[in-house]
Amino acid sequence: MSSKTKIIVLHMKELIYTAIFAGLAVLLIILLWWMFASGEGKKEDTVETLYVPGVYASSIQFNDSAFEVEVVVDENHINNISFVNLEESVAAMYPLMEPVLESVSAQIYEKQSLEDITCENNNQYTTEVLLSAIDEALDKARVNHQ
Repeated sequence: MSSKTKIIVLHMKELIYTAIFAGLAVLLIILLWWMFASGEGKKEDTVETLYVPGVYASSIQFNDSAFEVEVVVDENHINNISFVNLEESVAAMYPLMEPVLESVSAQIYEKQSLEDITCENNNQYTTEVLLSAIDEALDKARVNHQ
C-alpha cells in the first residue's frame, strides 16, 4: 500500500486578503439590499404641523389695567406661557393670577391641549379668563389661521 500524501501550502497573506474581500462583499450586498428593499412598504411618517413657530400674545383687560399672556410655540408643541407687562400693582390686586397661570400652564405642557384643564373651585373665573387668553393666542399661532 502506498499512500500519497498531499501537502497544501497556504500563504497567510492570501488567506487574510481573501477573508477581508469576502467580508466586504457580504457587507456590500447587505447594504445594497437594505438601501433598496427597505423603502418598499414603508410609509412616510408625516406629522401634521399644528402651529407656526413663534411668540404670540393675547391681551387681558381688568378694570383700568391691561397685561398680556404670551405663548411660545414650535411646530407641534406649546413651549412656554407667561405674563408680559404685569405690573406689581396688578399682581397685588389679583394675587391668584400668577399661581393659577403656573398651574394651568403645567397642565397644558403635559397635555399639549386646552382640553380637560382642571381648576380649584375658588379659581374658576381666573382659570377661564386665562384659558380664553391662551386660546386666543393659540388661534393666532395655528397653521389654519391664515
